Amino acid sequence: MEFFNFQNLLCKLFLTKLNMNYNFPRLHRKVVFGQSNGKIIWQPRIGCWYDDKIFSGEGLPAPFTGMDLYEVYRELGCSARLYEFNSCFKRIEHPSVKVTEANLNGTDIETIIHTAVGKQTIITRKTSSSPYPITIKREVETEEELKVATWREENATWEWEQGQFDELKNKVGDLGAPTMYMPRMNIQCLYIEKMGVEKGIYALYDWTDTVEAFFRALEENHDRLIDIINASPIEIINFGENVHAGTLSPDLFLKYHLPACQRRCERLHSAGKFVCSHWDGDTGPLLPYAKETGLDGIEAITPEPQGDVTLEEMKVGLGDDMFLLDGIPAIYFDGLYSVDLLVECTHRLIELFAPKLVLGISDEISSNGDIERIRIVGDLVNEYNAVKIPNSK
Repeated sequence: MEFFNFQNLLCKLFLTKLNMNYNFPRLHRKVVFGQSNGKIIWQPRIGCWYDDKIFSGEGLPAPFTGMDLYEVYRELGCSARLYEFNSCFKRIEHPSVKVTEANLNGTDIETIIHTAVGKQTIITRKTSSSPYPITIKREVETEEELKVATWREENATWEWEQGQFDELKNKVGDLGAPTMYMPRMNIQCLYIEKMGVEKGIYALYDWTDTVEAFFRALEENHDRLIDIINASPIEIINFGENVHAGTLSPDLFLKYHLPACQRRCERLHSAGKFVCSHWDGDTGPLLPYAKETGLDGIEAITPEPQGDVTLEEMKVGLGDDMFLLDGIPAIYFDGLYSVDLLVECTHRLIELFAPKLVLGISDEISSNGDIERIRIVGDLVNEYNAVKIPNSK
């Protein structure tokens, strides 16, 4: 028994040393571009856990007490998906656009976007349960406000911020390859950013011409952003869509989302970019179309018991050519579920998807999650990578 324990200790020390020796930016890039000789990378998102601990005043448990988010990643010995690099792309509104804010009371803030063709009004409310406000009145609730939104897209441009890129590379560049996510396309933008789902659906059918004019202006604006992205050093591009089959039906997906996704992918691939999209919630009805999207991979598909698909159905949907990013249900990091289930799920994901796998959580560990389970998955990944060709760090 003593020999067995000593062997385990040696194995853990070896795997820890292996992980410390990883050049995460290099490994991340090699994995997604198929140059890792079979190795995969472990990239859990822990921002929700971290932000909620800080916001609530609870603070972080030992040994993370007093650490910032990036120090927590380094302590856990894992890579991070660095969407912070989004801030390197600056949206420039038409010179006539002005924004004013006013406190309506102790919790509500009114934001008015003034333009040459009209205005948009947003009302948000601060709450005691989250650092993020809730929206009381959305940016678009009338057809006239949607026309203002269209004009803004027609007249906005984008700029690259090299100084911000250099600062982030120095600050967090050891944790992964620079990554960014693009603004949402057509329907997802209408739902999530402009109108909400219910009003967005009514608008699609009641103001079809106005909505489709907005969609065209939005895509043209994003084409201008793609010009900047393609000229930038950032090679890993995500579409921050939050695709959910419960609100985006196959009919609407095929009519609006799929063609726009294909056009984006074609342009980004022409510059050698790796392209993925964020699908979460229920995805089962849309997975049969995944291979048609032009995407290299899909992020955050959530399997049972949290989502509506099995790991095997995810594999069928993605096939052998597409990457899975994430894959482990977030609830497996909560105490309600055993560590054995987490380990079993991790092994199965590696078996099904490696090497086309950027392993992560679908999609974040919760405020109540056991952060030490991050290390358990990390050890499993290190163990898998240790048997691969050693020169592919």
